[in-house]
Amino acid sequence: MKPLLYFSPRSCSRVPLTALEEIGQPFETRLVALSKGEHRKPDFLAITPSGKVPALMTDDGLITQNGAILFYLAETYPEARLLPIRSTAAGRAHLLSMMLRCSSDLHPLVTRFAKPELISGEAANASQIRQQADEMLRMQLRQIDELLQKQEWYLEEGWSILDAYVAWIWFRITDAGFDPGGFTALSAHFTKSSQRPSSLAALAREQT
Repeated sequence: MKPLLYFSPRSCSRVPLTALEEIGQPFETRLVALSKGEHRKPDFLAITPSGKVPALMTDDGLITQNGAILFYLAETYPEARLLPIRSTAAGRAHLLSMMLRCSSDLHPLVTRFAKPELISGEAANASQIRQQADEMLRMQLRQIDELLQKQEWYLEEGWSILDAYVAWIWFRITDAGFDPGGFTALSAHFTKSSQRPSSLAALAREQT
């Protein structure tokens, strides 16, 4: 079967969508309209009880969580070079840590900054959550900005699907009002990442 990606526009599912476009093999998509609550409906919960996108249906079964999906695609389609091949345990561990920095450190902060009301329904609490997320994002992103001042892409080997993850994070928070001032390398990285054919194709697919 063709891989089937359950996705929602503008969400983090844009990252595996970009990966699938980068691979260049046929795949299918199924829109899950979060704004209409489709992720909470029984038919979708029957597929993935977490009620979250992305979810990727494959010949090997259902795979959820961005990090797991990206590693699966990278190993299944090595010719696409979504991630570099590292021969040592330390090298692979470092690669995993760079992935988890996006999915575990930064991604939860994106939610707290862009959608603080999901964390707390109280307006005052939501405002405080957003402010704290802003402060923590700046601390985390400053390190990545410094890294990107020294090298063109997030990993030293060159472009990887993690660049699409970093670009999505930057898109999501700046779209939600994060002040990009002082992060010139990240801003340039986003522009460059967004011009990649796979990124343009993923965006176009979101808009259809």
